[in-house]
Parts: sequence; structure tokens; C-alpha cells
Amino acid sequence: MTDQTASAASHLAIFGEFAADGQTSYDNAVTRFRENGILLPTFAQLRDPSTIPASIQQKLATIDKDAPDPTNLFRVHWFNEHADEPGENFPGFTDVPTHVELPSELTGVDARIVLAFGNRFPMIRAHKVLAAYSCLAARLVTGRFDPINNRAIWPSTGNYARGGIAISKIMGCRGVAILPEGMSRERFEWLERWTTNPDEDVIKTFGTESNVKEIYDACNELSLDPTNVILNQFSEFSNHLGHYAVTGPALETVFNHVTADRPGTLAAFVSASGSAGTLGAGDYLKDEHGARIVGVEALECPTMLHNGFGDHNIQGIGDKHIPLIHNVMNTDLIVGVSDDSTNRLDVLFNTPAGKQLLADRGVAPELANALVDFGYSSICNTLAAITAAKQWGLGSDDVIMSVATDGSDLYNSDRERIMATHFAGGFDDTHAVETFDTHLMGVPTEAMEMDEATRNRVFNLGYFTWVEQQGVNIPDFEMRRDQGWWDSLRPLIGEWDTMIEDFNAATGVTI
Repeated sequence: MTDQTASAASHLAIFGEFAADGQTSYDNAVTRFRENGILLPTFAQLRDPSTIPASIQQKLATIDKDAPDPTNLFRVHWFNEHADEPGENFPGFTDVPTHVELPSELTGVDARIVLAFGNRFPMIRAHKVLAAYSCLAARLVTGRFDPINNRAIWPSTGNYARGGIAISKIMGCRGVAILPEGMSRERFEWLERWTTNPDEDVIKTFGTESNVKEIYDACNELSLDPTNVILNQFSEFSNHLGHYAVTGPALETVFNHVTADRPGTLAAFVSASGSAGTLGAGDYLKDEHGARIVGVEALECPTMLHNGFGDHNIQGIGDKHIPLIHNVMNTDLIVGVSDDSTNRLDVLFNTPAGKQLLADRGVAPELANALVDFGYSSICNTLAAITAAKQWGLGSDDVIMSVATDGSDLYNSDRERIMATHFAGGFDDTHAVETFDTHLMGVPTEAMEMDEATRNRVFNLGYFTWVEQQGVNIPDFEMRRDQGWWDSLRPLIGEWDTMIEDFNAATGVTI
């Protein structure tokens, strides 16, 4: 698929079968992977890394976790051990993904809010590298991407583009990142280091988080060249399925761990919408545990809440549209979070006055130090979880699962700007108290229960992006209303794993 505006086959094909015209692409991929010694992990191995062969695990001990080494594909999961120091390698795999449970002293609610750390993923220190792997691997083994002749185009508002570039480089193909020019400086610095030719391979579109239409326009222009393959995270159902098959079970493992000695109910899963890929984990947790699904967006751009628009700075959760892969009819609550809260809490969590205030309010020092692993969208997810707990009156037996998408290190330059704008004289004790009381205990958010009528309204908003702008056929657009259609996607993961095993056998690569 190279035409961004083609319908049916391009937007909704899930690639469960080998492409009719894909033999040359497949053969070229086998050749490239054989030459470069690249072995693909199965989704089953990423779901349960203990099944990864011991020889690979041993080799990983010698590989820099942030290097473009093919072996790092076997680290694209939630079970990497925490590295104690910046730049230090992951020691190995854990039995339970590293996570944090936030106490009521920090949240102001009795419900147990638990987040898994996304910055344990390799290369980009964010879980979006899993989405990128899911999208490209599914195409490779079905003959729909030729690493010799195709360029992989990665449209994003941040981390997915970086994940795509990392996966492309590892897989011996050329990747191109498309993202808004207003994203953090750290993202662009990373891209400059990883791309083959930054002037050509990093395309900066107008705007910030909410300017997704401009990203699509750039994709449409690039798709006129048939050698460009658009891996659009907002419409690639392999993004959804990767998180359903890998992130969902990983969070289930965390839930089982935190309730082993203190039983509880998995009440909800919370995630900012972004591409809606991570929300696929919520579908898994609803299927297995009956968890309710909470989608989150910025109050400054309340698309789902009010059909609204605007700009915001919660980087990584692009708005002003409804992703094609968002299972809207399975969503139970929408929460709007202000970027003023995420901006200010990032300062609170990363300054001496803020950490002292946390200690004064009873937050343990080790937890206060762990909050450095919360980037903007991680804070956003936390505030939405607090709101959900209040909205539903959840208590101490209720567990809310979420993800800390990335860490605060990606926003150091933004923090400097926020400090200059709001705390020019420095962030002092008074600012810390005000920020804590207003943006944690007060939580200035907005919530909307999703009944049938509201679900249909939000679902219908997607028409304007996908049918009118991107050319999806109405029947293909409409079929996503039916939960049975989403259920029919689940077996594809097993089919892909069989194809991955066959692909690896064809390359003859072993580690």
C-alpha cells in the first residue's frame, strides 16, 4: 500500500494473507535480512520474553540498549529491567514489567492507580517503538514492504516517528519521519542522530500536537511516489493489534502482581488517545477483566468532548481528529486534561522545591524520584485516572491501570520555556504548594460518560477525516461500529507469528 487516499484494501486491509503481488518484495526482504543478520521476534515472544531463546538473551547482555542493533528487536516489550544510571544497559528481563503504584497522598483518591514505565523500551525510551515494530513487521512478512526499494514513511506527533526511524534503521531500510515543527527539541535532536539524511528524512509540518491534518497532507504528497510506503499509525490496525497482544497482557501481569497479596478489581484502563493504538490494550483488559476504558484528550483541544479544536502541549496525544483505529464504541469515559496542569506538574516533579513539597505531603522519596520517568502524556494519564476514580466513586479495592508513555528527559527544553514563562523568578515553595493543591488535589479536568448516543457522535466525527479527506469507503468506515468486527481481528496476531517464523526460516538467520 502506497496510496494514502486509497480505500478498503489500503486503509482496512489487516494483512492476514500474503499480498498477491508481493513475492518480489518478500524475496528482497529475505535477502536483506539474511545479509544483515536480522531475526524477527514473534508477538508471542514480546508478550512473554521468557520464551525468547537463551542465546538471544545472553547476546543482549553485550548490546547497547539504545544502539541500532538487530538484536534489540527482542527488547521491544515491557519486561526490560530498569537501568539504574542514565546510559546504563538493561540488566535483563523482569518477571513483571517495572511499574509504580501512586499513593493517595499523591492522587487524593483511594483507588489504586498503577502505571507501567514506557521508558524501559530500547532506542527511543518510549513504548511507541512497539507500535512501529508491529506495523512494519506485519507488512514485511506479508510481502507489502520491500526494504531494498521502499522508503518507510512514519507520520507522528512525536514518539512513533522516532520508533519508526529506529525500526527502519535496524531492518536495513530507509525511514522518513513526519512530525509537527512544534515538538520538543529533544525529539528532533534524536532524529538528527538516527536518520540517514536529516534534511530529507525529517519533515517538519506546521503546528503542534493538534495539527494532524497537516501530517496527512504531507503523507498524501509523498504517496505520489510509489516507492514510499505510508505507515500511518492512526489507520494501521497492526498498531492496535500489537498493543492488544503485547501491552494488554503486560498490564495484566502487573495487575496480577499488585493484587497477589491485596486482592482487587481491575476497574479501568486509562490512555490518552494519540493514535489510539495504546487503547487497544484497554480492549484486551476489557475482554479479560471487564475493565472500563478511559480515553483522554487535551482540554485545550476538546475534540471528543465538544467537537472542539485548539492547540496544546501534551506532546504525543495529537487531537482534532478521531483515529481510524480507535474502537470508539468500546470506550466508556472521555476525560479532558489541561496542558497547563501537565506543564506545571512536570516542573513540580523535577525541581528541588517540588520534591520537598512531595516529601512534606507524605510522598516517599523513592516515589518522588521515580516521577522523573513521567513525561507530559504520563502525567496526563495520571490526572485522567484520578478523574475516573472520582467520576465513578472508586475505592481502595479498585485498580486503574495506565502507562507512563515516556520520561521527563524528552521535555527538558520545554521545561526551560515553562519556567521562563510562568516561574521567571524560580519555582519556589509557594509555587510548589499552589501547583500541588490546584493541579493534583484539585485536578481541573472534565469528564464525559460514553452512552450509546455519545459513542455514535464521537464515532461519526471520524467521517470527516477518513471518508471526506482520506477516501475511505463508507462501508469500510461503518464496519468498525460492530464489536464483532474488532473481535475478528484478534486471530491475525497468531497468523503473523506463523508468518514471522516462516520468514525467519527463509532467511536462515540464527542468534
